[in-house]
Amino acid sequence: MKRKLGTITIGQSPRDDVIPEMLPYLGENVEVIQAGALDGLTYEEILEFEPKEGDYVLVSKLRDGRSVKFAEKHILPRLQNCIDKLEAEGVEVILFICTGAFPDIFTSKKPILYPQKILHGVTPNLLGKGKLAVITPDEDQIFQSQKKWSETGVDVIVVKGSPYSKEDELGEAIRELKRYKGIDIIVMDCIGYNQEMKNRVSKETGIPVVLARTMVARVLGEILNP
Repeated sequence: MKRKLGTITIGQSPRDDVIPEMLPYLGENVEVIQAGALDGLTYEEILEFEPKEGDYVLVSKLRDGRSVKFAEKHILPRLQNCIDKLEAEGVEVILFICTGAFPDIFTSKKPILYPQKILHGVTPNLLGKGKLAVITPDEDQIFQSQKKWSETGVDVIVVKGSPYSKEDELGEAIRELKRYKGIDIIVMDCIGYNQEMKNRVSKETGIPVVLARTMVARVLGEILNP
């Protein structure tokens, strides 16, 4: 009998751009059941969630491939609905498919794993005496990312480069990072970044890169595999 993993995207499910790259680290005996905070909403309805000054900003992908930016506060009740849905389907563990920081308000009978906590718990311990560089999707996320990563005690640089843009924002992020000296590790701080993007950043900067989706999948595999 397969073990059931529940995943929640802050956008719309299924995340066929994410889950396939995670599967090899989860083990063969795992069934992934997906839910999305924006499932059932139209693009126009989602635009009403536009962040205002002071809001915690999230960026995700819709089922049709479009990227959206919205305030976290609008989806919190919808995230709880996703948790309830996945529990009803018999999942053993629930994973948020997002590296954002979430308030401790959710209730669940099953363990909930947050990629942000895994990344922040592991990455600072991989550093030497140098800097940590973080790539985040949107300019409006730079300050909140700088603040959150600084809480881990590291010297951090944050640049933006969306994994969802048709423009080569990642190329601009790479060029900006090359202007800094003493970077030990680069973190691609969004589940939307993929292995190909990681390889490009690593090759063009010559710096080790941590990819959120695969780090989280490796850790999760420890729980799901005998």
